[in-house]
Amino acid sequence: MLLYACTIFASAFLLFLVQPIIAKQILPWFGGSAAVWTTCLVFFQVALLAGYAYTDFTTRKLKPRTQVIVHIVLLLASLAVLPILADVSWKPLGNEDPGARILGLLIATIGLPYLLLATTGPLVQAWFARSFPLGTVYRLFALSNLASMLALISYPFIFETWIATASQAIWWSAGYGLFAILCAASAIASLRANPTVEIPPAAANDPAPLAAPAPRRFDLILWLALSAMGSWLLLAITNHITQNIASIPFLWLAPLTLYLLTFILCFESDGWYRRSVVLGPLAIILGFCAWGLQTSSVTLDIKTAIPLYLAGLFICCMFFHGELAKMRPAPRYLTQFYLMVSLGGALGGMFVGLIAPRLFPSYSELGLGIVVTAILAAITLRKLPILVWLTAMALSGVYGYFWNNQLNQLKEDTRVMTRNFYGTLRTKDTSPTTEDAAMRRLIHGVILHGEQYLNPARRTELTTYYGPDSGVGLAIKSANPVNQKVGVIGLGTGTLAAWGKTGDTYRFYDINPQVIEVAQSEFSYLKDSKAAIETSLGDARLSLEREEPQNFDVLVVDAFSSDAIPVHLITNEAMKVYLKHVKPGGAIVFHVTNRFLKLAPVVKKIADSQGLLTALVIDDAEETAYSKTDWVIVTRDKALLGKPALAGKTTPIDEIPGLKLWTDDFSSLYQILK
Repeated sequence: MLLYACTIFASAFLLFLVQPIIAKQILPWFGGSAAVWTTCLVFFQVALLAGYAYTDFTTRKLKPRTQVIVHIVLLLASLAVLPILADVSWKPLGNEDPGARILGLLIATIGLPYLLLATTGPLVQAWFARSFPLGTVYRLFALSNLASMLALISYPFIFETWIATASQAIWWSAGYGLFAILCAASAIASLRANPTVEIPPAAANDPAPLAAPAPRRFDLILWLALSAMGSWLLLAITNHITQNIASIPFLWLAPLTLYLLTFILCFESDGWYRRSVVLGPLAIILGFCAWGLQTSSVTLDIKTAIPLYLAGLFICCMFFHGELAKMRPAPRYLTQFYLMVSLGGALGGMFVGLIAPRLFPSYSELGLGIVVTAILAAITLRKLPILVWLTAMALSGVYGYFWNNQLNQLKEDTRVMTRNFYGTLRTKDTSPTTEDAAMRRLIHGVILHGEQYLNPARRTELTTYYGPDSGVGLAIKSANPVNQKVGVIGLGTGTLAAWGKTGDTYRFYDINPQVIEVAQSEFSYLKDSKAAIETSLGDARLSLEREEPQNFDVLVVDAFSSDAIPVHLITNEAMKVYLKHVKPGGAIVFHVTNRFLKLAPVVKKIADSQGLLTALVIDDAEETAYSKTDWVIVTRDKALLGKPALAGKTTPIDEIPGLKLWTDDFSSLYQILK
């Protein structure tokens, strides 16, 4: 029994530890987008489904000895792909479908090891049930989820904080080798089992009788629906809380940890889930979650939004998984049960990760998921008093009303609404009291990424983050005044082009083709600029690595991923790439305005390591129409920081004690959370 337990624990720990390890490896290659994690989750769920299907087939169709031989051969074959380091040949060039490329990369890098880890839970439980017919097999399911949760909790606080990314992959690969030995030993042990215990018609140690009838078709559908909705809300809520903060393991793993915790509680014991305790809070918190989607003050306040939606996910998953635990079948049908649960998880994940971005022009799947949850609750509770059923249906209508309000708010005054792998874009016109002040805005998610006056006489005026007293404005004024060459990482509306003069060249880099299209069709900064304008599609870091030195006077790092600079653009190696393209007397300017993260100390740490000078410019923008901004100017030239434009306008950067140098192999946003 100890061998089976150790095998399941090791497999589950490695199964969930590899998820942030591999996702963090490839995150920089795809622009630091939150969709990278969502796409990875879809792969993990589909691979889990494939693993459960393999287990169900081999358990039912193959003789025990044949099954063991096949599995050991696959374990040996999986060792050939170690260590799990993503090959650089998978780096995108800029014109591929990011989702398809990520899925291909994951299949090639961790496909077979992950598949075999995914099979271990149900497969070893089947071996256990064959060896110990009266054992409580579902306790092993709870053990596997406990190991998974421990892996997720330990990653941001131990592995990410203290171990470099490449070293994480090496250590994980060593752990996988140990798991392969344990799994092979368990397989061989299962063949030696010779149970002599007489099996009664109903085993007192397991709530599901061994002689119970086969699950009905309706049971299968309900297993599928309950597991699908848990996965749906997991991905939708993860999207909701990461798209406006940062795509980082710390925020990836909190929802997944709560999701797994509900599996542990509901399958460890029947005492953890009580309908009478859960249904009331479920109705209330779903109402607040649905209401919050239409209320910007909730969406933008992380002190409210993150606890609210994480609590909502926990209560919803307690309901989904508690009802699944109530319906679990006898051990003889457990592989079929796990297969349907994993199929539901894969379908829910694929809907949010692959279908919704192509179906909806905005993030609509969370509101829809809340409505569907209420309807599914009504179906699941159909045998309870009619008042319960009517209440659930009425609540679905209330949640639907809030969801409809959210959609109407997004459409109000909206000219263009579009969505792809990199998020949602909207352009909308304001309705001010005077026509002269009317503006067109570009919004990514819920973050303003630029605006322009609609009055033709004011179209070339600077706006938002790029005013004359902003850090980037002062850097441009302090740089070489004639025939400037300015590089900009992150296009937005193209507002910085308004700084361009005759003879200047402004080269914009952006990874999102829809941003370039919207900037050219909905805004006129690019075509109105006096400077020569160039645009480059693709991740800026990868593009600059391939290009010959550009000799920029100023290089602006203004690439927002929600409300944060993608981590791979703010590392020691990234700085070396930037220096290659900047003149000796030029400047690199980082836009570090952020509600949640202290990015200025990170930039200073990197600059200090390379002997560069830094200056923080805080523009409060009081009594002006510009936005409050923080910019860090990095340069080799001390004289540049002494130019009249910058004199007296810089502020020392407060260092964070213990902050480690960020590299491509190490970064931890947990240390810089405000």
